[in-house]
Amino acid sequence: MHEDSIKATAQKALSLLDLTDLTDTCDAAAIDTLCAQAQTRFGNTAAICIWPRFVAQARSILGAGHAVKIATVVNFPSGDLAVEDVLAETRQAIADGADEIDLVIPYRAFLAGNAAAVSEMVAAVKAACTPPVHLKTILETGDIKDAALIRKASDLAIAAGSDFIKTSTGKVSVNATLPAAEIMLTAIRDSGKPVGFKPAGGVRTVADAGEYLALAASILGEGWATPQTFRFGASGLLGDILSVLGGQSAPPPPASY
Repeated sequence: MHEDSIKATAQKALSLLDLTDLTDTCDAAAIDTLCAQAQTRFGNTAAICIWPRFVAQARSILGAGHAVKIATVVNFPSGDLAVEDVLAETRQAIADGADEIDLVIPYRAFLAGNAAAVSEMVAAVKAACTPPVHLKTILETGDIKDAALIRKASDLAIAAGSDFIKTSTGKVSVNATLPAAEIMLTAIRDSGKPVGFKPAGGVRTVADAGEYLALAASILGEGWATPQTFRFGASGLLGDILSVLGGQSAPPPPASY
């Protein structure tokens, strides 16, 4: 890849990055650092993605209406909570200032044949995400594995009102992959709906990011990927972005994916 093209990809990836710390050791100091790192001299990341318990702290740092969105996770990472418990998590996170909710579908129930559980969960949480809050739905494609089931989960999540579909929690052995991404992007195209896509887990370099952006362009068209339609869920990716863009930065946050 030509140097100018690499830098253009890095700049694009920065604007699409959900800078993430979902480590078990995350603490208040780490959130302070994450909020600072999301605002680079080359521009801001799209969002930070953090545990629900830190949303209020992040909102106090970033302030109302900040360009860096605050995303948090619910039903995470197991996907096994009851709908009412997930709704309680969601409502509290929004009250604390979350802009985006990343919901894990009940993928184990889905794998056991209960497709309705996915539709019910997504529709209920979507209803709680009053505008302008966005819902990003995590399928856990590495555990679903089967291509036909990944497509079915994508279709269910889209039909139930997801604003984005996302590959992974980053907490299982296989996370984002290009084959899963192709299935999900094709489902978005075929739906005809304005749904976004988020690969998460394992996207560590600008070269990795470029592969996903090229795939999205091949399926949904050049220019489709914007912060409104495409995000990268990553932690270490920021370090490579800043290296490519020529910046000197503090080390990236601990790897969470």
